[in-house]
Amino acid sequence: MVKQSVLYLLICALFSPAVFATTGELNLTLAPIGIISLVLFGLAYLLVMAEEKIHLRKSKPVLVAAGIIWALIAWKYMQEGIPGVTSDAFRHALLEFSELMLFLLVAMTYINALEERRLFDALRAWMIRRGFSYRTLFWISGVLAFVISSFANNMTTAMLMCAVVMKVAEGDKRFINLTCVNIVIAANAGGAFIPFGDITTLMVWQAGIVTFNEFFTLFIPAVVNYIVPAIIMSFFVERRYPAALQEEVELKRGALRILTLFLITIAIAVLYHSWLDLPPVLGMMTGLGLLQFFGFFLRKTLPGSLARKKAMAERNGDMERIRSLGQVVPFDVFNRIARAEWDTLLFFYGVVMCVGGLGYIGYLEMLSVSLYGGGNPTTANVILGLMSSVVDNIPVMFAVLTMQPDMSHGQWLLITLTAGVGGSLLSIGSAAGVALMGQARGYYTFVGHLKWAPVILLGYAASVATHLYLNADLFEIFGRP
Repeated sequence: MVKQSVLYLLICALFSPAVFATTGELNLTLAPIGIISLVLFGLAYLLVMAEEKIHLRKSKPVLVAAGIIWALIAWKYMQEGIPGVTSDAFRHALLEFSELMLFLLVAMTYINALEERRLFDALRAWMIRRGFSYRTLFWISGVLAFVISSFANNMTTAMLMCAVVMKVAEGDKRFINLTCVNIVIAANAGGAFIPFGDITTLMVWQAGIVTFNEFFTLFIPAVVNYIVPAIIMSFFVERRYPAALQEEVELKRGALRILTLFLITIAIAVLYHSWLDLPPVLGMMTGLGLLQFFGFFLRKTLPGSLARKKAMAERNGDMERIRSLGQVVPFDVFNRIARAEWDTLLFFYGVVMCVGGLGYIGYLEMLSVSLYGGGNPTTANVILGLMSSVVDNIPVMFAVLTMQPDMSHGQWLLITLTAGVGGSLLSIGSAAGVALMGQARGYYTFVGHLKWAPVILLGYAASVATHLYLNADLFEIFGRP
């Protein structure tokens, strides 16, 4: 798909130059520099797609490609006697990335803090102790993946649910593969109807195109996207019970209070953006400060807390408890920041800079005219959603935001939905799928996911149809279909 897209754009550049405008001062779409940049981005993305096979971090190729693309653009502008213009364009793209990166960094820090406080471990242990049947576990893991991914990232959510399934159904390859497919679909769908659920929804919200409340109109289409394939796949789950397991997990001190702070931080970000017209990242950074204050409180009160717990354990003669208390380390916010998914953040930077460079050359304007020039953006948005199953939804959404096609809110919500859930079609189409291929290696595979693609595509089509029907009034703002 990437090769075909690159070839398609090259053909457009070679044979239809008069139709397309450029976003920079120079028309570079036909210049060697433009073609080299396009091919370079395609090659970098091929390396990203092969991450699972070659074990090369996905951030590396796009970081190098971004640096070379902008260097080539700047060199060309210097040759033409127009210095300094590319610097301003690059800074504009960098500003857009910086806001998103800081927002994601705070969210990742909170998720890592909750993970370190063992909140997710406690949820996993509860599910294991309940002794659910395979079919019940299939549904519970999917529903929880849908719900949790609405505020946590889809990769963390999918890995949490996969850990439960791997432990409960140890060795049952067929059930683990089927349930992992269900989890990936649910995690991607759950992040499509709220700005915090996925990077694509966050990008649209921070761009100010769709308000916070409008995203919730995608809730029912997102549910349809998950429930249609889930119902079909559930008929292939055997009616039997796994062996009973017992696992006890004790929450670390402050776990529930950190969860409360996270919810407060989200509320602050929403209020800053909705009421004060300030960037949401300001609210998130304020919430990070609150987490730092709470971390300070935990460190200062740790000795007293340990002393009380140790005295109680001594009275009960619980030597194991005493030994575990001796291994407690203070909560460190900056350690949680360091454990953020930096490869994802750097990959995000590289993609945004690459796409920004290609847009400055003029290729995004070409793509905009090709896809949206026909007067029916619905088809374009559905196609781009399908493309996100091969090409990550981050560059797809950033490209659309950069093109800024004249669309109604219904269409902007449609591309948000399709880009968010389209990645479920293939295991490599989303971070959740890629992560599970590593976590459940040998159980959840590309081929194992691919055989359910027709069912997933049915859910994709049903969710699009549901959005077009339920939210038809949102498609008439600009009088376009």
